[in-house]
Amino acid sequence: MSTASALREEVCRVGRSLFERKYVHATAGNISVRLDDGSFLITPTDACLGFLDPARLAVVGADGVQINGDRASKTLALHRRIYAAAPGARCVIHSHSTHLVALTLQGVLSSDDVVPPITPYFVMKVGHVPLIPYHRPGDPAAADAVVERIARFAVRGTPLRAVMLDRLGPNVWHDSPAAAMAVLEELEETARLWMLCSPKPTPLTEAQIDDLR
Repeated sequence: MSTASALREEVCRVGRSLFERKYVHATAGNISVRLDDGSFLITPTDACLGFLDPARLAVVGADGVQINGDRASKTLALHRRIYAAAPGARCVIHSHSTHLVALTLQGVLSSDDVVPPITPYFVMKVGHVPLIPYHRPGDPAAADAVVERIARFAVRGTPLRAVMLDRLGPNVWHDSPAAAMAVLEELEETARLWMLCSPKPTPLTEAQIDDLR
């Protein structure tokens, strides 16, 4: 199996896993991968991640022109901006994860951190997750805001692995589909724990966070 074929299968495996565990629903959500030649593999527009066909995934060139496959998701424009701003990213996943979206409706912790660092694995696998103010799906201004946040945190020496789009859901990225999925899982689980706890738990201290890092 070639690397390209293996990545197609992996995207479909991750999509099916997320769908079956209700991290995504209906045709919400998308997955893209940056290939070695600079082109992109991405799930088609209006595709259900639980029923992807490896042969029908879209391939889009580095210039943004589609090469083959079903029509690419319109969110590739945002994904491409993330790849350009975060050189270590090889996979981007967008979902409409229930607890994270609910958190934006209820009110996040702050614009720089939608949830507090309440567990060790959140600190190690996710880190800071800033809130991106609401924009309609596909609005180029949302991509501008995401890139600005990535750059702002990079100046602090704190690379991001995720942002939260208000009312829409998270975009997470890492060096492989499996690793990006792990970031999403940990982020959604932390949002779920935060919303379930009453009274709210005390976040880890700065000393504890420094020890984990």
